[in-house]
Amino acid sequence: MKRFTCGELVELLTAYLDDALDQPEREGVHAHLAACEGCGRYLEQFRATIVALGEPPPEKLPADVRNRLMSAFRERRRS
Repeated sequence: MKRFTCGELVELLTAYLDDALDQPEREGVHAHLAACEGCGRYLEQFRATIVALGEPPPEKLPADVRNRLMSAFRERRRS
């Protein structure tokens, strides 16, 4: 099983949610999420954002909304 840092996990979340990781990576993500409360919260926030946005793909969002979301995700990654 692969072990991930918090930064690595953040980079993998989209692939994780899309079920695009191989088994060792997926197990590593599960293990990290089980041990890291902060990343678990981040995943839930990410899921809530997806639900809140609904169906429109990001390129269909108004530019100001898309820019604010991207800025928030970038800022979170730096924390």
